Amino acid sequence: MRRGFWFAAGAGAGAYAVVRARRMAEVFTADGLSDRWHALTVGARMFRDEVAQGQAEAEYDLRERFGLVPHGLPELVGSSSTTTTGPPLERHHDEEGQS
Repeated sequence: MRRGFWFAAGAGAGAYAVVRARRMAEVFTADGLSDRWHALTVGARMFRDEVAQGQAEAEYDLRERFGLVPHGLPELVGSSSTTTTGPPLERHHDEEGQS
């Protein structure tokens, strides 16, 4: 029983080593290196896009929290400008009710 167990364990370890060696050899071929490079660039692009999306969401949240319009403070923006995002601008009326 003991010899059979060690024989099976050795055969399994040998098969595993052969499979791993073939995979490692494939990595260093031209196609393998090309595949790895393309996977790296795709991963980098995905990471860049995720970071940019997170930055945009954080900026939107901060602008919403502090009541800022997309390009500055509400009082610094002219009354004729319109915005598509953010809180609406209040128009200031003079004493006669004209805008």
